[in-house]
Amino acid sequence: MTEGLPMAVPAQGLPARIRIHEVGARDGLQNEKTIVPTALKAEFVHRLADAGLTTIEATSFVHPKWVPQLADAEELFPALADLGGVALPVLVPNARGLDRALALGARRVAVFGSATESFAKANLNRTVDESLAMFAPVVARAREEKVHVRGYLSMCFGDPWEGPVPVHQVVRVAKALMDLGCDELSLGDTIGVATPGHVQTLLSELNEEGVPTDVIGVHFHDTYGQALSNTLAALQHGVTTVDASAGGLGGCPYAKSATGNLATEDLVWMLDGLGVETGVDLGRLTATSVWLAERLGRPSPSRTVRALSHKE
Repeated sequence: MTEGLPMAVPAQGLPARIRIHEVGARDGLQNEKTIVPTALKAEFVHRLADAGLTTIEATSFVHPKWVPQLADAEELFPALADLGGVALPVLVPNARGLDRALALGARRVAVFGSATESFAKANLNRTVDESLAMFAPVVARAREEKVHVRGYLSMCFGDPWEGPVPVHQVVRVAKALMDLGCDELSLGDTIGVATPGHVQTLLSELNEEGVPTDVIGVHFHDTYGQALSNTLAALQHGVTTVDASAGGLGGCPYAKSATGNLATEDLVWMLDGLGVETGVDLGRLTATSVWLAERLGRPSPSRTVRALSHKE
């Protein structure tokens, strides 16, 4: 075994390669209590790209009042223009956000919906169906502009106000989101309560309702330590897009029980050991998370980052 890398022992029934949708720069940094300087964010994204990540969610064009940590979207996005070959999706909550993103040349956008009424109200101040109606012209305009659209669906497994979320309820909203014209669907376990059987059942139900596996990504939080096992269950089902956050940054400002995202380093360690290609250099990625943790003034919650950085 090479120092700092697991022994690769492939398992049957897994994809040969997966795409990591890195969310640390947006989903991670939006939860910081203090404003992270734009130049630091830009360097973070550049370091992530240098580590081999090819999809890096850059920022959100949301009203600064709601997410002040991302109020610098207009300054940050142009600072990433030199990253040719790297997809830089951005979150657009509404038509105004889409206008701002398109004006800067964004070619990949995402809308952020909810499978539950409680979270739709807390996050968007709308019902689920009202939020879908708000997204409809956004997705339609993006498609007219030939811009790739990702549909995030939060609270797919549990909700802090409503408890367990019925699978059929998630499938209904997911299908409605895709019927608007989204190119991709990201299933979010916002409070980290999913378990592997639940994951595979939801994926199977989505397939039965006409949502193919190849348009689905998974977005797990590690509240109960289940993010990796849930990811493996999704990979066994054929999913090839996995959301993760460098260093395990992030949570959700509207769901206090949501702890950090699945750490990208923990994901890459597991996938390297399984012989699943990611194109990511684990050493460079770990160094990036150590670098950022030092600037944020606290250690990374990623077990892999802690383990590898302690060996140095």
